[in-house]
Amino acid sequence: MTTSRGSLTAADLARADAQLQATDTLLATAYPGDDGSRQPVHTVYVPADRYTPELPTVWGRAALAAVEAAGGLEEIATSVGLDSGIAAAVAPRVRDKLEREPIEDLRIDFEDGYGDRGDDVEDADAVRAAKRVVAAAGAGFAPPFIGIRFKCFEASTRARGIRTLDLFVTALVEHGGLPDGLMLTLPKVSTVAQVEVMADVAAALERAHGLPDGRLRFEVQVETPQLVLGADGRSPVAQLALAAPGRVSALHYGTYDYSASLQIAARYQSMEHPVADLAKGIMQLAVAGTGIRLSDGSTNILPIGDRAEEAWALHARLVRRSLERGYYQGWDLHAHQLPTRYLASYAFFREGYPEASARLRNYRERTAGAVLDEPATARALADFVLRGVECGAVAEAEVAADIGIDRRALTVLAHPKLANR
Repeated sequence: MTTSRGSLTAADLARADAQLQATDTLLATAYPGDDGSRQPVHTVYVPADRYTPELPTVWGRAALAAVEAAGGLEEIATSVGLDSGIAAAVAPRVRDKLEREPIEDLRIDFEDGYGDRGDDVEDADAVRAAKRVVAAAGAGFAPPFIGIRFKCFEASTRARGIRTLDLFVTALVEHGGLPDGLMLTLPKVSTVAQVEVMADVAAALERAHGLPDGRLRFEVQVETPQLVLGADGRSPVAQLALAAPGRVSALHYGTYDYSASLQIAARYQSMEHPVADLAKGIMQLAVAGTGIRLSDGSTNILPIGDRAEEAWALHARLVRRSLERGYYQGWDLHAHQLPTRYLASYAFFREGYPEASARLRNYRERTAGAVLDEPATARALADFVLRGVECGAVAEAEVAADIGIDRRALTVLAHPKLANR
């Protein structure tokens, strides 16, 4: 019997390993992949002084009242362009969502939506907001994700922003602890240095309160062109993962600040303007594989008054457009946007579920089908289904029946690195 023998030696392999050691380290640290945790489909922003523990319930009821006044969820669904069959399938699921969990992610705003009210007032509001978050979590009223947006780290507002963050986190710790879904948002970022400083502030707060290292992560709002393309011709947004390892949880596109910075006339500022698509495309490339998530912006055309139907149609179309482009989260600014947020999102997942579930079953069972899927595609299919489950568009029982796996197995299929955790 002849043994096959190559020409390269162990020394050759060792040399290759040595040459690629830096690459191996970079891939392991900067590109760990998604952690498999839930991502909300939206973020709702409310001025800090308007936040109460009951706010999600109030918004849910307001959304349902608007729905009833418009003839029901199926009527709205068909009016915004959903197929009648899909409309009938998603309407009861959306109603349940609006009754059970109308807001997935709530941001208590101390920035543009709040303004400058003087230090004494903002100090009091920061502490009050934290106490209300603790109360909401204790009473079961808190959304799965909740936190604050504080003022930006430009010179004029830096001290105020850091103080509000400090007071909020300190009050959370002192009155019951940090909620599991705590979210912190740093707005109007223009340089990598601002993100590095935010990481330092987060670490200082962790030390002060005896929190685990890395417990305080934060979102970066991409609202300035300087973060997309810097003065040196490079893209600062692509440097954030290495600048603050493990700290940046997401990038949120700021529709109106960004558009205004590029002198887009107010009438044409939109999530679908070419400058928005360019910025979001760069953001998408910058965070691919890093585990940093993405959120699209908002539309300020609200579904109220005589033009409600037109605004609902616009909102539903923009939500669908974002989903199709790989942006699975966006902002909502009004309770009446909740019905179309969920109608459009649920329709997206329900329409794609039959094909995705069939292909995943074929992949798992090694069954020949019309499409030969590779592991990367299987991961994408599993991630799609998992997102549908997390937001309520797809039931876990359906996944068990149609694919033959439970939620844990679906999560591992979508994120194989979690298999040994």
